[in-house]
Amino acid sequence: MTSSRPTLLTVGWLIDGTGTPPIPNAALLVQDGRIAAIYEKRPPRSELSEACETIDLEDYALLPGLIDCHVHLCLPGDGTPFPKAASYPHGVTQTIATRNAEKALNAGITTVRDCGGFPNVLASLRRSTELGYAEGPHLVSAGWPITITGGHCHYFGGEADGVEGGRRKVREAIKWGAEYIKVMGSGGGTPGSISWRPAYSAEEMTAIVQEAHSLERRAVIHCLCADAIRNAVQAGADEIEHAGFLIGQDAQRFDIDTARILATAEIPVCPTLSVSRFVIEAGDPEIGRWKRTQSENLENAKRLHELGVSFLAGSDAGWRWTPFDALHAELQTMKEAGLSPLACIMAATSRAAEALCLDHLTGTIRVGLYADLLAVQGRPDKDLCTQSKIVMVMKEGRRVV
Repeated sequence: MTSSRPTLLTVGWLIDGTGTPPIPNAALLVQDGRIAAIYEKRPPRSELSEACETIDLEDYALLPGLIDCHVHLCLPGDGTPFPKAASYPHGVTQTIATRNAEKALNAGITTVRDCGGFPNVLASLRRSTELGYAEGPHLVSAGWPITITGGHCHYFGGEADGVEGGRRKVREAIKWGAEYIKVMGSGGGTPGSISWRPAYSAEEMTAIVQEAHSLERRAVIHCLCADAIRNAVQAGADEIEHAGFLIGQDAQRFDIDTARILATAEIPVCPTLSVSRFVIEAGDPEIGRWKRTQSENLENAKRLHELGVSFLAGSDAGWRWTPFDALHAELQTMKEAGLSPLACIMAATSRAAEALCLDHLTGTIRVGLYADLLAVQGRPDKDLCTQSKIVMVMKEGRRVV
């Protein structure tokens, strides 16, 4: 529920999410859950309603609520092996998903895109949040990801094979509420899947993407090897997740030709760079391998960025040890790949909203959009670490922190 009482936020720095320089000593009027007005200086009291509440944030920076483009709400993010976590009764998974959503919202993440889970759990979570029985971000969901029989994330139930099987699965996903289509273009961390080979043929991938587009859904493709990236680009994918260049179980080799094809196609990438960081911090027994993976992934991202590939911010929260309140860690790692702090913020605000087709509702501080807002200590346009120093979180004009 949003409050109809107008609220004036006076802020030290206003970062609108578009990449423009911060506005000092600005003010923002919120009413009926939306941004009603933006002032470059604090307006006189005479211009405001007598009922207007004022929130003093003059020592802090205000920016749009963050968007995490890659989460798995049905997974706990505590190192539980995927097959075990996916086998829990759905009532248990529902509790896990509800906890994860609340944790994300409290961290200033006001929108998440779930990249693979159980459709019934995700639909129940969204409805519980809408009815006020749960706290959570706006949710964009694909339900289960489409994958080959026995492929990556097959436990969620999205197995499909062949051209006609893939088309049918797209239709099933939309029947169960998918707002976009997620496809496992290669194997991944699921036992038995092969991450260094494409899962679908070019013909199968093209059929899935075409079917998604014909039903007005975007197609987002998980790719951990160069051949999978090429298949996805050829098929007309709207986004690539991870964009890895595996050539074997523990080896990567950057493929410059594939990278150039990806850059020329102007398809954005959600690199999920911080996953290995959290595995390392958890003390994984194979820490040496993960440190190498972290270094290789960062180098791949640097080279893609140099070629002009656009990045979106996604943490892969829920997978392995990745928490739901640490998108700032992903932004910090993206900065190491060469992005400026403002570009990193855009990857988690305006660019993310555009990729999720939500830019008419959220992602920037603009009159008429949802008052999804985050206030933090310090200047995140200079130091991204300050995004973890949260002062206030607002979702549709209601303070949740």
